[in-house]
Amino acid sequence: MLNHGQVVRLIFGLKLRELRQERGLSPADLARVCDVSVSYLNEIEKGKKYPKADKILSLSQALAVRYDQLTSLELPRRLEPIAELLTSKTLKEFPLEMYGLEPARLIELIANAPAKMNAFISTIFEIARNYEMRQEHLFLAALRSFQEMHDNYFEDLEQDVRAFVGSHQLATAAPFDLRQLEHVLVKEYGYALDRETLGHHAVAAQARLRSVFQPKARRLLLRPGLSRGQQAFVLGREVAFNYLKLTERPYVSSSLQIGSFDEVLNNFKASYFAGALLMEEESLLRDLKKMFSAKKWHPDLLLDLLTQYDVSPEMFMQRLTTLLPRHFGLQSLFFLRFDQPGADAPYDLTKELHLARLHNPHGNDLDEHYCRRWVSLRLLADARALPVPDTAAAPVTVAGAQRSRYFGTDDEYLCFTLARAGTPTQPALSVTVGLRCDDHLRSQIRFWADPALPFRTVNETCERCPIPDCESRVAAPTEVTRLAERAAFEAAVTALVQEG
Repeated sequence: MLNHGQVVRLIFGLKLRELRQERGLSPADLARVCDVSVSYLNEIEKGKKYPKADKILSLSQALAVRYDQLTSLELPRRLEPIAELLTSKTLKEFPLEMYGLEPARLIELIANAPAKMNAFISTIFEIARNYEMRQEHLFLAALRSFQEMHDNYFEDLEQDVRAFVGSHQLATAAPFDLRQLEHVLVKEYGYALDRETLGHHAVAAQARLRSVFQPKARRLLLRPGLSRGQQAFVLGREVAFNYLKLTERPYVSSSLQIGSFDEVLNNFKASYFAGALLMEEESLLRDLKKMFSAKKWHPDLLLDLLTQYDVSPEMFMQRLTTLLPRHFGLQSLFFLRFDQPGADAPYDLTKELHLARLHNPHGNDLDEHYCRRWVSLRLLADARALPVPDTAAAPVTVAGAQRSRYFGTDDEYLCFTLARAGTPTQPALSVTVGLRCDDHLRSQIRFWADPALPFRTVNETCERCPIPDCESRVAAPTEVTRLAERAAFEAAVTALVQEG
């Protein structure tokens, strides 16, 4: 991450180079006038050194500018986007080192070609403004890229879980006994657990907060009515924040407030820890191998595992995304979570992860309609059609699988989905793991060829889909029509040019 000193040095160097070039001076000319070496001047212009006051005075006199003008953090108008980037909270918190890019290297790139970098940065800012890209979107996108770089499996966190279980002599048999976590939080970390207060706060109900941690009192507020699995996840995550010593962390179970990238990353680490703790690696691997060895697909194969581990559908499917690439070699994988607050509300893709790096359905910010042929949406509609339980009853969960092939291609995915019907206080949701159908998958999952397994031709959105007479279509193929009209126009123009 860039610190304030690095930003100050870089802006000073950029401004110095800009003024020197405007005056038509070479580095040697300016160095001679100011009685400094050319190499020292080059280090200043590249943001590696910051001169002392007497040298700044000499430079300002040689360039005919005021001392304070040279030392201010303002850049010329054409380099303003660079200043905006360098002084932005986003860049200061962005984990450059995590992606192998040292801050000094970024400074060097900007210093060596400020005009070109300025054009690039201006383009990025313009795209961000046009698509209303907020800071939290950038941080979450960076986290997804980090997960994809590691195939979403983190050996250090898996080892941390094993060390924690061993040092506390915990039983990991499914379902995990959450009383063990309560004991650790209360006795070792000094927590007070409150399962009533949050139920009386309107803001908690409005934001659907499952938990709030009050650091001063070390009190953990849990919303009344959480399932045993939901409580276990919250408690497991709190254990992780303490055991892993993750101090910069969110205090509420919501993505509405994101303060920094460290907060996002630490929340992911704690969530990963909780999932690995509640679904012990070796045990779940044995159960998955047994499920994949079945010759016939049946929804109970998935539902029985969900019941056995007694976790939420999202927790279970997220855990699959950590184990399938590592232990089964199924690395072309995607994860999707759809929410639907009401029966007439649009489907909202609220979480996604793409290890396949292919054209799986991605977040859609263009107000288009997702293809209803995917099992994710079909099963969500099926769950929505079930009777609505009262507030005391557990929400109904249904399971399904489907082979999905993209229209006009040979790209096929085996998709598993768990969908939960909505309740008066929770939206309906579906979570899906999609696995690319290749020779490796066919050798790992026996029921992939079960003729009873649904097979559908799918696409991304209705607006971009040319499938004729689609019984699931909810919007006209406007983008297909637009592209066809564009192609016809370009063909006509080409023909006109070639006449005569």
